[in-house]
Amino acid sequence: MGVAKASLIVVGTVAGLGGVLAYQPPHQSLGLGGGLKALGGGSTTPTATPTPTATPTPTETASAASTPVATPKTKKPVAVPVTTPKPKKTTPPKKTAINGTFVGATSSTVYGPVQIEIQVVNSKIVAVKALQLPTATPYDVQLNGQAVPILTQETIAASSSNIQGVSGASYTSQGWYDSLVSALAKAGLPG
Repeated sequence: MGVAKASLIVVGTVAGLGGVLAYQPPHQSLGLGGGLKALGGGSTTPTATPTPTATPTPTETASAASTPVATPKTKKPVAVPVTTPKPKKTTPPKKTAINGTFVGATSSTVYGPVQIEIQVVNSKIVAVKALQLPTATPYDVQLNGQAVPILTQETIAASSSNIQGVSGASYTSQGWYDSLVSALAKAGLPG
């Protein structure tokens, strides 16, 4: 009689284990707001397969162990076509060339005022004229005679405020630069 009890315990244990393994709990939401429905999930929830409560015989146990457990089928993901809007062809606005004569602000230096005027053609500086320069001493006049041609050449070559200045005429060079920046701003050109 001990063998029969042991057989029943083994059969009951195997049957209970099969029932536990066959059970699939319902899927819980991940808080995605149902956004996965388009991919085939969300609306179909697998349900648990009921297990038999009758105790199988030893021969049924052997065949039940080799029988695969059916799993619920899930829907395959469906590809959703994505349409990309075609970009509209736009024509960039034409840049209008800047032309004219523009007077810079007067820059006060230790030795006197400096003011220049620039002439612009097709957004390029083509000529520069010194309107005010320090002239208090003969040395100022001599220094201007050396510095102004160099500053004029640098300004036309750079066609911007990117000038080096003249060594020995640092105050005049700084005043020239300040007036040039002002004239470029009035012309609407980058400094």
